Amino acid sequence: MFSHVTLGSNDIAASKRFYDAILGVLGAPEGVVDERGRLIYMHAGGRLVITRPVDGDAAACGNGHTLGFLALSPDMIDAWHAAGIANGGTTAEGPPGVRNATEGRTVYLAYLRDPDGNKLCGFHKISG
Repeated sequence: MFSHVTLGSNDIAASKRFYDAILGVLGAPEGVVDERGRLIYMHAGGRLVITRPVDGDAAACGNGHTLGFLALSPDMIDAWHAAGIANGGTTAEGPPGVRNATEGRTVYLAYLRDPDGNKLCGFHKISG
């Protein structure tokens, strides 16, 4: 459905440290900064772009926005979360763990805020 997702950042170097760490846990290669200063990750058919806002204003996280990343196991989610905390992120919505989702699904989730405050979710479906 999506061709790419773009998030704003005020510090591309801090974002690169953070996203290289958390996306590396998920098997993505290190991000590349292009000629326009955008940080780009490509993995499994998806593209994530981290950039300073085009309008020149400061980047700000969106209230109610969450970007989710698929993981292969709860252990991978735990490693994803730990990598984020170790590289400038902060935990959000409590520690990683099992949650009952809608429609009878059971999922293992972890939430992080990146260095610019963007909310991220590590997601693994256990059942349902």
